[in-house]
Parts: sequence; C-alpha cells; structure tokens
Amino acid sequence: MDTTRIDLELTSEPATDDIRALEEGLESFSRSKTTGMDRTKVPIAVWMRREGCLLGGAYGDTHSGWLYLSLLWVDESLRGQGWGKKLLERFEAEATARDCHAAWVDTYGFQAPGFYEKLGYREFGRLDNFPPASHDCSTGSLFRRRSS
Repeated sequence: MDTTRIDLELTSEPATDDIRALEEGLESFSRSKTTGMDRTKVPIAVWMRREGCLLGGAYGDTHSGWLYLSLLWVDESLRGQGWGKKLLERFEAEATARDCHAAWVDTYGFQAPGFYEKLGYREFGRLDNFPPASHDCSTGSLFRRRSS
C-alpha cells in the first residue's frame, strides 16, 4: 500500500458511513482472531411505564457471552422503592436466557456504585477524577458480575 498519499482527518461530526466502515473493519479483524464465537451484539431493554409514560428502564446488549448494561434509570419519584433492582433482575434474567456468563457496567461515583455492589457486582477498575466536574465523588468505576 502506498502510504505517501494518506491523510489524517479530524472531525467532531463523523459520517455514519465512516463509522460503519470502521466498525466493520474492526469486527472483521476480531472475527478472524476469535473463531467459533458469536460476536453479534443483540440489544436488550426493559422499560418501566405507567399509562405509556416512561418512568425508568435498563438498556444494553449481549454478545460473546457477556451482558453490558449501558443505561439504567429510574424516575426520581420512584427511587428507593426497589424498582432499579427489579429492572436489573429482569435485564439479567434475559441475559441468562441468552447464555451469558457474566455482566459489566460502568458508573460514576455520584450515580450508583453502592447499588451495584449490593447486587453482587464487584469493582474491577476506576478512573480517578472522572468526570472532573462532579460534586460528590469524582471517580468512574467499572463493575463486573459473574453469573451464579
């Protein structure tokens, strides 16, 4: 490959086609190194509604035997009543049905690290001073849970 005509381009508005090409290129390489493993990301969501109004939910995906929780939120008026736990349990039950053997989530110190720890998640990484502008506890934590 002739590298004399390669340009680097920086943008804060990447084209969808470029992102797709990047994802496909990386996935193609990864598939070549992980034969026999289904790497397809399958979305998973559990919504909590009252009369059609969204009051909370859990969203993420499963792939390669893992569950990733991207978003978990409960309306402030319903917090502390066990709804977050119910959402997460339903979310994890679907992952178990999909043969996932473990789960992971990332959260900020001012969000819910204690919530995840109570439910059997264990911290395996921490980003200090992240996000830097948080008032309570400026750490970002990564949690992992093995299925039982």
